Amino acid sequence: MSYIQKIKLSNIVVIVGVCAIFLWTLSPAAMAQVVEPDEHDFMIAGPDELLPQDDTGWVYVYGHPSEPGLYVVQITWAPGTGSRPHYHDQARYINVLKGNWWVAIGPDSDVYDPDNMIMVEEGAFIYEPPYGHHYDKAKDEEVIVQIMGIGPVETTPIPQ
Repeated sequence: MSYIQKIKLSNIVVIVGVCAIFLWTLSPAAMAQVVEPDEHDFMIAGPDELLPQDDTGWVYVYGHPSEPGLYVVQITWAPGTGSRPHYHDQARYINVLKGNWWVAIGPDSDVYDPDNMIMVEEGAFIYEPPYGHHYDKAKDEEVIVQIMGIGPVETTPIPQ
């Protein structure tokens, strides 16, 4: 397979993955937050309610990124999984709850290079500005991140 064919195949894989995630977020199961507020609008989600219920690793703690208003999601990343270069049109606020999260940020992140990433340790905080180019990965351990922001948010992949 030629270099150009590999690049085209890589782009197709990224596009199919982004489309699958987008379509999944439109399903009723994906739209539901883990616990509805009580009659006084308080909400407490216990540890068992914050476990992913499917293979995506996503838990919608509060709200949804595709809807107006505040959202909080927790994402569990298996070792060796992560994202490709992309950006969001809204700011995102991220806490690393478990593990060491690896990120590439800024203009250098336009080209995927998993060997050129910064380690963000457990307990750390990341602010992603609107349109800030980046990608991220769980390298050799499970990682859980909590992402907060104001929706709706649109994610745009950066072609490779």
